Amino acid sequence: MRVIVIGGGASGLMAAYSAAYNAHEVLLIEKNEKLGKKIYITGKGRCNVTNDCPPEDFLPHVVRGGKFLTGAIYAFPPERLMALLEEHNLALKVERGNRVFPMSDHASDVTKALERACLARGVKIRLNETVERIIAKDSAVRGVKTNLDEYECDTVIVATGGVSYPATGSTGDGYRFAKEAGHSIVPCLPSLVGLNLKGNAGQQGISLKNVVLTAKRNGKVISSEMGELLFTHYGVSGPLVLTLSAKINRLPIKEISLEIDLKPALDESKLDARLLRDFQERKNEDLKNVMRGLLPAGLVLPVLQAASVPANRKANSVTREERASLVKTLKCYKLIPEALRGFSEAVITSGGVELKEVDPKTMESKIVKGLRFCGEVLDVDAFTGGFNLQIAFSTGFMAGNIKN
Repeated sequence: MRVIVIGGGASGLMAAYSAAYNAHEVLLIEKNEKLGKKIYITGKGRCNVTNDCPPEDFLPHVVRGGKFLTGAIYAFPPERLMALLEEHNLALKVERGNRVFPMSDHASDVTKALERACLARGVKIRLNETVERIIAKDSAVRGVKTNLDEYECDTVIVATGGVSYPATGSTGDGYRFAKEAGHSIVPCLPSLVGLNLKGNAGQQGISLKNVVLTAKRNGKVISSEMGELLFTHYGVSGPLVLTLSAKINRLPIKEISLEIDLKPALDESKLDARLLRDFQERKNEDLKNVMRGLLPAGLVLPVLQAASVPANRKANSVTREERASLVKTLKCYKLIPEALRGFSEAVITSGGVELKEVDPKTMESKIVKGLRFCGEVLDVDAFTGGFNLQIAFSTGFMAGNIKN
């Protein structure tokens, strides 16, 4: 059987390898000048290739498509991926949170290992060639037409990625191919991305660790997590915010409110006692200076302003009511989200080919025989930590696992 894979990223390379492993003739077509262009920028250039955990621990980190992905994650779990990469001379290491990286800290080494795996199985690779359309007849794949040639085949695997980081070639071609084949597309949204805030002046560069970020929708808590957060020129980013973006990107932003517990280790009474002690020890100093013992310097004035307490007030003249207001603000510092950042900064795309129209055991279209999808082009996504790349590899493996 002749198989054509469109896209030489994580899912495409794995699909090509898997199809070739099953003794099919495989041609991989990549429109960029090199393979794995998006792999090169993942994990800040180090490539967090997967998360070293069993499938039952993996699946809770999937935001959308968990049920659909179950078979794929069990069939090709992180353990099998790691073994395959090591078999092709890529040394790996496991870091905090079970995140797996190449020992070299070079993302390019991941792409090279996958390319070696493909070439060892006889995969033919064409770079700088763009698939323009998939040729189908009588609801079955017949081939593809590129800007350079036309190729006949029995199976086409669409592994074109989403629309995040468009500079890497993720321009949404796969959604067009899917639509032309009769598939529905769940609207695409940026995910694992920062948030624009209203009124964010002067907080840029402040990094907070061990704080709790809570999101509410119309007053009801929808997420509350402890971790790290970074104030930026546009609003907030960092691990907590990226995770939150995956949970709220399909909700109306005007219904979302955010609050940070700046001192989660102290309840209100202990925090009040701490303030009282600090104020007594430094009673003749301005409040804005005393508060630097509790907060990063850049956050002192915004917090005092939010609590309606004058920054130049002497510590010994702060009233009980003002202290209570400070405690409440430290435990519940409010942020007003305005919008998610765009696709140019999003780690992944949320949305894509409707999962009801794809067989989860084979990744084959239920509409066109011989048409398969894998990776980010599908409506599946997960949190940070190597989970999204593993989804790409697992779905790619399934898409290429063609038995007939």
